[in-house]
Amino acid sequence: MSLSTDVLLLACGAYVTALFILAFLVDRAASRGRTAWMRSPVVYTLSISVYCTSWTFYGAVGSAARNGLEFITIYLGPTLVFIGWWWILRKLVRIGREHRVTSIADLLSARYGKSPSLAVLVTLIALVATTPYIALQLQSVTRSYQVVSGSSDSFITAFWIALGMAVFAVLFGTRNLDANERHHGVVAAVAVEAVVKLVALIAVGVFVVASAGGLEAIFADVPTEVVYGGKEIFGPRWAALTFLAGAAIICLPRQFQVTVVENVDERHLATASWLFPAYLFGMCLFIMPIAIFGLKTLPEGSNPDLYVLTLPLAEGRNDLALLAFIGGFSSATSMVIVAAIAVSTMVSNHIVMPIALRLMPASEAVSGDLRNLLLTTRRLSIAGVLALGFIYFVLSGGSDALAAIGLIAFAGVAQFIPCLIGGIFWRGATRPGALAGLSIGAALWAYTLLLPSFDGTILMPADMIANGPFGIALLKPEGLLGLAGADPLVHALVWSLGTNVVVFLSVSALTQQSALDRLQGSEFVDVFRTTGPRGSIMSTGEARAEDLFILAQRILGTGRAQVLFDEMAAEQGRGTTMPQPTVQMIARLERELSGSIGAASAHAMVTRISGAAPLSVTQLIDIADETQRLIETSRALTQKSGELEQAANQLRVANERLRTLDAQRNDFLSQVSHELRTPMTSIRSFSEILLEERSVDDLDRRRFARIIHDESIRLTGLLDEILDLGQLEAGRADMRVKDIDAGRVIASAIATLTPIAESRGVRIMTEIDPERLIVRADPDRLLQVLINLLSNAIKYNVAEGPEVLIRLGGHPGNAVIDILDNGGGVLRADAVGIFDKFTRGSNTGGAQGAGLGLPISRAIMRAMDGDLRLEFRRDDTSFFRVVMPTGRGDTERRAQTGALPHSAEGL
Repeated sequence: MSLSTDVLLLACGAYVTALFILAFLVDRAASRGRTAWMRSPVVYTLSISVYCTSWTFYGAVGSAARNGLEFITIYLGPTLVFIGWWWILRKLVRIGREHRVTSIADLLSARYGKSPSLAVLVTLIALVATTPYIALQLQSVTRSYQVVSGSSDSFITAFWIALGMAVFAVLFGTRNLDANERHHGVVAAVAVEAVVKLVALIAVGVFVVASAGGLEAIFADVPTEVVYGGKEIFGPRWAALTFLAGAAIICLPRQFQVTVVENVDERHLATASWLFPAYLFGMCLFIMPIAIFGLKTLPEGSNPDLYVLTLPLAEGRNDLALLAFIGGFSSATSMVIVAAIAVSTMVSNHIVMPIALRLMPASEAVSGDLRNLLLTTRRLSIAGVLALGFIYFVLSGGSDALAAIGLIAFAGVAQFIPCLIGGIFWRGATRPGALAGLSIGAALWAYTLLLPSFDGTILMPADMIANGPFGIALLKPEGLLGLAGADPLVHALVWSLGTNVVVFLSVSALTQQSALDRLQGSEFVDVFRTTGPRGSIMSTGEARAEDLFILAQRILGTGRAQVLFDEMAAEQGRGTTMPQPTVQMIARLERELSGSIGAASAHAMVTRISGAAPLSVTQLIDIADETQRLIETSRALTQKSGELEQAANQLRVANERLRTLDAQRNDFLSQVSHELRTPMTSIRSFSEILLEERSVDDLDRRRFARIIHDESIRLTGLLDEILDLGQLEAGRADMRVKDIDAGRVIASAIATLTPIAESRGVRIMTEIDPERLIVRADPDRLLQVLINLLSNAIKYNVAEGPEVLIRLGGHPGNAVIDILDNGGGVLRADAVGIFDKFTRGSNTGGAQGAGLGLPISRAIMRAMDGDLRLEFRRDDTSFFRVVMPTGRGDTERRAQTGALPHSAEGL
């Protein structure tokens, strides 16, 4: 039984038209800035469901019918990534935003010194892995169309499907040049298709369960080999499939596109971490019941991959079959459109565009509009990618080899994992290591898995597959070095990915990084700790702002280029004139261009312009090879001398450090000995007097005992201060930092020292913000610092009318406490070493003290992410300033009110 072709075409036409209208309206709203609902985490999560292609919509049922529960691995891998390792995705999203990444090839190129060669290699691997996958989608849609309509002309059907997908991708995937402006229309369409395919699959599942009389009836009398597929479950193949699925959710070009490039808010990943696994659970919920019911009820020899369609048709439910067809159509089209956009961006930026520019006449290159050329090459690349998929479909003739291409593609893109994960977590990863590992891994993947999958029809004859090249059994693609008998997928994965990892780590350990490689590595690894504008290792050379502006116009368009240069000029305070081509300005321009043409091409063009080369687009394109030659030549000339100089410098630094440490140790021991000797001498002297047999009256005995007691306390305090300072300097001090009211701590310090101040006739005054100022500090430690500073200000104040002022103020991020007195403070001559251990100012008037209070106080403040400083006023008198980070609530309040710290003038 089948549907009318007219009905099927009408339904498909209406559905596609609705998607076109939706994408158009969403893009139009986005151009007007109305993107609030499009920034929903639900829409973002649904767009990630592009992972569920027709292979999972149709093929999961076929896999369950043939291999039992093995189909779960395709859903289990992404689930583990989003639940357990979503922080990796968060780091990739942050890197993508900071570096304006356009694709996975662009990210890897940017990480490894903005290498064009690495970008080309990644692009080629992605293209090889994606092209058969697109053919698989065309085949699934064509076969499903033939089953539902009864048609037999697969060529014409596949052609029109591919053409329609190409038109949609070109219209809504290349409306703008900057990939960071995102494809809101495409994302919205993919989100709708995600709902459609989920509803369709669940509807078929509910129908099957109802037709069978419940789940118990479906699973009754089912042999265990059907459930387990006649294989060992949870074995090496299970682990390999789970790993590949988890790697694919990160490395597939289409997944990287929707997860990283199209992300508008990294907080959406928190929602996706549970919502996307829930979506996958809904997709796989009825897979096994549909497969078992199809095996029980449909004639022997029926294609399990099409049970989702043939079961409703067998029961006369044409409406449900039509819904299932639309669901499978949605699964295929969403994947093909997003994959075509992602791969075409890589092909255009890293392959087609450089070639096109090389072939352009010099006059046209100088006067031409690069923006239009880039858009044209990207649109042609989309058409080319879909054309390759269609050609592959035609040449394969719908062979069985195409059915396994999903896992083969997963294994291909999994080769990106070592250099990707290593690049974002290991600073020592190098460009040669990434190139070597990826090249060898991809070659072994093609040799052991991709080419043998064609059964001798492409490049590798069947005799070579069976016996190895030249009859050498050790080189058999599916039994390399005698490891025969293993599952072909597991065998290929172990060889390709294992060798990839070993070579990547080994070559990275044996090679040196370039300066740009080190800079990019640091920024990628520490992306969460990097704030503000990033620096650049390039010099400005003789760059002219006019040349840079012309380059920006040709790539970004006149309007956007003008806005960008106006912003940079305003930041430099240059009004409406051209901005100065500083290092920061050039680095920002490079980041902006990266969103359009990729990091490698942007870096190469801007570097060439800023190096004062004549402005010729024809010359600008010859960058990758020239840059590489310069790097290799420089490395060859300076390697030996650089190694020797580095070793000599390290030895000099080590020797100087040892001498410094030895001098510090001797000085410290000398000072400690001196400070300890004074109380110990007193204790010993008066103890000997008390021990002598001569008579000592009771009054003297009590006086001597009091002296011994006081000196013991002084000695104990000195030892405590030394130990406290040692723990603070070693970072082992126990700090209980929390949000506290700074005013209360100041009040406690004043209350403690008021009796001493009154006895010395010192007046204590305060100027404190009437609003509560919340700071991040340990209250006891902060009180210790304030008591030390206040007691010094009271003790050493020799003015006729002694006064001490405590002033508290703050601004977003910091709070400041100033301790001022009218006694003159610390002299400038003593300022340099005032925070050194055992140092006292020259105006202390002979007062006792070990000279450890100020070093301890500053160490305490720095341990709490604050500081203690000695500042000087205009009249050359000094005061101490305590700086502390403010609490979260106070930071937000002061950011709104614009509160500023008090001036230190006065008193």
